[in-house]
Amino acid sequence: MRALVPLVFRKGGELKDRWADMIVANSDNMDKIPGDSLIIDVCHWVSRATFDVIGSAGFDYEFNAIKDETNELFCAYKEMFEVAISQGNPARTALNIYCPSISRLFPDNTMRIVQRCQKTIHRVASQLIQENKQKIYEAEKSGSPFVGKDLLSLLIKSNAAADLPPEHRISDEDILHNINTFMFAGSDTSSLSVTWTLLLLAQHPEIQTRLREEILSVTSSASDLSSLTEDEIHSLYDNVSNLPFLNNVCRESLRLVPPVHSSIRVATRDDEIPTSYPIHKRDGTIDEGRRSVTVPKGSFVHVAVEGFNLDKGIWGEDAWSFRYV
Repeated sequence: MRALVPLVFRKGGELKDRWADMIVANSDNMDKIPGDSLIIDVCHWVSRATFDVIGSAGFDYEFNAIKDETNELFCAYKEMFEVAISQGNPARTALNIYCPSISRLFPDNTMRIVQRCQKTIHRVASQLIQENKQKIYEAEKSGSPFVGKDLLSLLIKSNAAADLPPEHRISDEDILHNINTFMFAGSDTSSLSVTWTLLLLAQHPEIQTRLREEILSVTSSASDLSSLTEDEIHSLYDNVSNLPFLNNVCRESLRLVPPVHSSIRVATRDDEIPTSYPIHKRDGTIDEGRRSVTVPKGSFVHVAVEGFNLDKGIWGEDAWSFRYV
């Protein structure tokens, strides 16, 4: 992962330059139309940047999303994201979770959008897998080492290793699922985290000022990132990643506004989960003698990340405040 640090810095520089161009263009426009201001949708733009980073780092694919939003794979993922976070019919949502086969047989408009986007993703991602396989084959045939550093190339290369038992190899379909997981887990979660952190800092200027001073203490000599060598970028990254107040701010932002507020898991076997408190029964009574919950195999388990992070019983009465920095 360390090898990807220069890529992240480069994309961050591209985003900064794009915003700077927008500000300059707006300033020129304000000379013509006084009072016309510029509003930048930070979440939208950071999301485009994270797509670029994940595309390059994940499977050596250029979305060029900072430049424009015309790439078909980018558009397919974004449309699926928008459908996923939209508030749909609760009954239909429950049907999609518990009876997905019925939803596929009788799709609504949301399901049709998802299916259309999945076709695009499957087609382009399958092509990427085959292209990477061909690159690895040609490198082995020529006797030259394969230099691909993206995660997809490394996954395919390790999957094709001669000493890997056949039963441990994964299919192209599984590799495709890994690509989707990587995209969904990494893109909007990252952009949401950055956006909320910037908003919280804007709402707490004293914390923002202190953090800016800490960051400037190790970056003041690196005003132009584009001129830094790869070794200098790694050195700068080490300095920034070891800043204690920056670490505290990031952790507190993730606690207060987790990018994934909850998750659903399925129990693969019967289990008994210990609890810190007596069990509350369905009728509202409390079983003082019981300190565990029975989870049968096949049960859906709702992991309430946001609930844990904002529990006043753990964090105190100010659990909903941005202050643990």
